[in-house]
Amino acid sequence: MALYHYKAVTPTGEVVEGRMDAPSVEDVITRLQEQGNVPLAADDADLGGGSLFARWQRQPLGGAALVQFTQQLGTLLGAGLPLDRSLQLLLEIPEGERAKRVIERVRERVRGGSSLSRALEEEHGAFSRLYVSMVRAGEAGGALDETLKRLADYLERARSLRESVVGALVYPAFLLFGVLGSLILLLAFVVPQFVPIFADMNVPVPFVTRVLMALGNFLHDWGWILLVLVVFFALYARMRLREPASRRMFDAWLLRVKVLGPLLLKVDTARLLRTLGSLLKNGVPLLSSLGIARQVVANRELAAQLEPTTEAVKGGEALSRALTAHTVFPKLAVQIAQVGEESGTLDTMLLRAADTYDGQVRSAIDKMLAALVPVLTIVMALLVASIMMAILLPLLSLAGNVQ
Repeated sequence: MALYHYKAVTPTGEVVEGRMDAPSVEDVITRLQEQGNVPLAADDADLGGGSLFARWQRQPLGGAALVQFTQQLGTLLGAGLPLDRSLQLLLEIPEGERAKRVIERVRERVRGGSSLSRALEEEHGAFSRLYVSMVRAGEAGGALDETLKRLADYLERARSLRESVVGALVYPAFLLFGVLGSLILLLAFVVPQFVPIFADMNVPVPFVTRVLMALGNFLHDWGWILLVLVVFFALYARMRLREPASRRMFDAWLLRVKVLGPLLLKVDTARLLRTLGSLLKNGVPLLSSLGIARQVVANRELAAQLEPTTEAVKGGEALSRALTAHTVFPKLAVQIAQVGEESGTLDTMLLRAADTYDGQVRSAIDKMLAALVPVLTIVMALLVASIMMAILLPLLSLAGNVQ
């Protein structure tokens, strides 16, 4: 007997975790399923499967590789190939050795009698809880190939949005750090060189130049202290944000920021609706779907608001009414959910609403990034011009006195 740590979703939609003595991970999952729970994770408590080192070890499939694996596995299963034969063919696709080892371990577990969801879950974090839950739902519904295709579409949309944002931010980030570095060099090393020159020649120094010189001297003499304070503040902020209460307060503040708040709300709305729609489409009950989807929402304040929503749905209230009463999700999303409930097509309507919000998010991000580069260029040009003018004004005054 060994001690295993597990997480599961109860029939009421609540996420629970604990420890269980069992001969193997399969027995833990079997017991949880017999209790009516949906297992999310199960690993050896002594091995520290949830540690940072273990997670770093078990992340060979991600991004495009995970999407490719999911798409091709769904295609092979849809063509009528057995699961173990499909996994055998997929061993030749991944480029990395670690990815091949993951698929090989999954194949061996499947050949040993485990279901695909159990085999994926035993990788301890290589596949997300959402991924494992959807695969398990597809197995229960007898439509694993279609489930994998929908899951691949879900992963591809998320990856595409993330890569488009990161790619668009590369140039503004280089521009920002390049210009800021130039400004710091000017202030800390170039401007202080003019201080003794102006002092020796008794040149009248304008107020702006005096302020700039004082700032340059401070950066030159005490810049390292400022750097230490910035690093200390960053580490302290990171430590505080690890606390659930502080992180929730920070996330609630983010939602109130004028431009950023509505965008983050739309991002999490799209993520919630797509997750709920995908899980419902695969036959996962609404309460269990809410419990899983709550873990997908990035904003802690929004995730906390989904707890009373789940309780209200558990009490027999409609999803749309519960969302209206307990959350700040957009009214359009709630109205679309209400239409889906009334027509009996909640899963389809949620997926359509997710597509709508994905489009709005992409459009908003494109507009913000399109305006970011010229704004940064103008602001940095004005700062550089101000520094140069502050240095040139005394020199022009000196030239006038000489004439």
